[in-house]
Amino acid sequence: MKFTMHMPTRIIFGSGRLNELHKQKLPGKKAMIITSSGKSVLNNGALARVEAELQKAGVTSSVFNQIGANPTKTSIMTGAKSVRDNGCDFLVALGGGSVLDASKIIAMMAANEGDLWDYVQAGSGKRQSLKSDPLPVICITTTAGTGSEVDPWGVVTNEETNEKIGIGGEYPVIAVVDPELMTTVPPKFTAYQGFDALLQVIETYIASFANPMSDMYSLTAIENAGAFLVRAVKDGNDLEARERVAFANTLSGVAMTISSTTAEHSLEHAMSAYHPDLPHGAGLIMISKAFFEFFIEKHACDDRFVRMAQALGMKNASKPEDFITVLVKLQQDCGVAELKMSDYGITPDEFETLAKNARETMGSLFDANPYEMTQEDCVAVLSKSYR
Repeated sequence: MKFTMHMPTRIIFGSGRLNELHKQKLPGKKAMIITSSGKSVLNNGALARVEAELQKAGVTSSVFNQIGANPTKTSIMTGAKSVRDNGCDFLVALGGGSVLDASKIIAMMAANEGDLWDYVQAGSGKRQSLKSDPLPVICITTTAGTGSEVDPWGVVTNEETNEKIGIGGEYPVIAVVDPELMTTVPPKFTAYQGFDALLQVIETYIASFANPMSDMYSLTAIENAGAFLVRAVKDGNDLEARERVAFANTLSGVAMTISSTTAEHSLEHAMSAYHPDLPHGAGLIMISKAFFEFFIEKHACDDRFVRMAQALGMKNASKPEDFITVLVKLQQDCGVAELKMSDYGITPDEFETLAKNARETMGSLFDANPYEMTQEDCVAVLSKSYR
């Protein structure tokens, strides 16, 4: 048994607990609130509530609202300049996984000179070390999808090179996970985000870096997502379902810090790097069946697929193929089993490029696969997934 666990983030979990933010020890006196370019946190009152909580704590704040569904290098650099120009000493990320990811990277660049790609450690990045520690970040998640509120990483796209790469920064100092903030997420996006969290822990469970500690988190997350995601999709106001899916999501973030996701994430990052309108969770759903079938056909970890089928509710599961059966059934029940790559402009003549991009920009995740996956194998997974 071997693992490294470091979890410095103070997690404040539960319905209504955003109201306790002002009681926390905050890391500064002037905050930059980072939100998406959409209107959801404005329309549902979340932004006003956060501003009020900060004011109660004696903290002034500004707002940067230019983060898209797939954060770009341009938005990161613009956000970092805004943080510096406004003299902010910490960040408050308010939104879904993209906002949380972007905020951790903005915190890096607000404290360091140069271009973001100077510090990227893969692909065409210059692999330099940060000269200064990132600014502190508080994450307030309004979705249940990435677990980004409790891990140190962010994912960003370089629009000039079509590279979508994970970048390591610092752990958030505080994570507020209030399921009440998630009740207005539409059913389609609830499903996309829920499967993002679920597929993350499925990957951490079969990864070559899995260990008894990560298994504990992964299986508990799988059980909660499997039991409550359909309910959350069908009724966004089902607070018990929202809580349990949010719990699974936060556990997925912890599991990724102890184990690792696999090349499924590399492949999807390539897909959405070239097609930025593709939501990350939707892309993962599209390729999930073929991706996991690859390892089942290789008998890479049969017992683990059986155990996950059981965790997803098939108590009498006895063969690895049962996992595919229950996974597809869950996708059908959530209304996402028929997602099409072609609806987002992806064409089969791109598969070689996408597979190559995945291996060059996020190649480290291939080391986590339980069985070696070649360029040809990646193309085959994409081909089998295509509609």
